[in-house]
Amino acid sequence: MSTVRVKSFGSRAKSIPGMLLHVLLIAIAFIWIYPFLWMISASFKNQDEFFSKGLSLIPSSLDFSNFARAWDAGHFDRYFLNSIVITTAVIIIVLFITSTCGYALGRYAFKGKRLVVTVLAASMFVPLEFSIIPIFELIKRLGLMNSLSGIILAESGGGHIVFVLLFAGFFRQVPKELEEAAIMDGCGFLRTFIHIMLPLSKPIVGSAVIMQFIWTWNSFLLPLVLTLSNPDLRTLAVGLYALRGENIVDWTGIAAGGTIALVPIIVVFLLLQRYFVDGMAGAVKG
Repeated sequence: MSTVRVKSFGSRAKSIPGMLLHVLLIAIAFIWIYPFLWMISASFKNQDEFFSKGLSLIPSSLDFSNFARAWDAGHFDRYFLNSIVITTAVIIIVLFITSTCGYALGRYAFKGKRLVVTVLAASMFVPLEFSIIPIFELIKRLGLMNSLSGIILAESGGGHIVFVLLFAGFFRQVPKELEEAAIMDGCGFLRTFIHIMLPLSKPIVGSAVIMQFIWTWNSFLLPLVLTLSNPDLRTLAVGLYALRGENIVDWTGIAAGGTIALVPIIVVFLLLQRYFVDGMAGAVKG
C-alpha cells in the first residue's frame, strides 16, 4: 500500500514542473497577444472610456460607430479595395516568379548556379529603406507614379529568396520519374511545370500566399511614397496613418481601422493554415 502511495506522489511531483511550464507558456502567449486583444477592445470603446479605462480588455458597451467612422469618413471602403487589388496582383506575380525560379534551381544544373543563389541570398540583407530611392526613380521613369500598377510592380520586385528556396527544396525532392514520364508524353518545360510540378507544390504555394499576403497587406513605406500626391490610391496601412490628424488623433477610429485590416489576414491564414504547416514541415525535412 505504501509503495502505491509513493508512486502516486512521485507522479504528481513529476507533473508539477509540466504544469508550471504550461502556466508560464500561457502567460507568455497572453503577453504576446495582449496588444491585438487591446486593439480589438479599443475599437468598441468611446473616446472617454478609451482614456479612462485604457488597459481594460472588456468595454462597458459596444460602440460600432468607430467602425462606421473609419469605413466612411476614413474612406476605408476605397482603401480596402485598393489593398485587395494590389495584394492579389502581387501574390500572382511573386508566385509565378518564385515558383519558376525555384523549379530551375531545384531541378537543373547550370553554370553560375551558385552565383545566382548567392546574389539572391545577399539581397535579403539589403534594407528596403536603402532601395526606396532606386525604386522610386524606376517607377517614375516608367511613368507609373500615382497608379496601382506602379505599387504592384514595386511590391512584387525583389529576390523573394525565401520562397525561391522553399520551391527549390521541394522540387528537388520530386522523383525524376514523374518528369521523365511527362517528357515522354510530349510535355515541354512549361507544360511539365504547370501540369505536374506546380500542383504537387500546394503546401509551398499555400505558405508563400500566406506570407506574401501578410507582407503586402501590411506594407506601408512603398504605398506611402508612391501615392503621396494621389490619396485615392492609398492602401489600408497608409489609410490608418491618415486618420491621425494634425491636432486631434482619432484613437478609437484607428483601433477600428486596425481591426478591419486584421480580419482578412486572420481569414486567409485560417483557410490556408493546413498548407502553411505542411509547407514548413516539408521545408524543414528537405
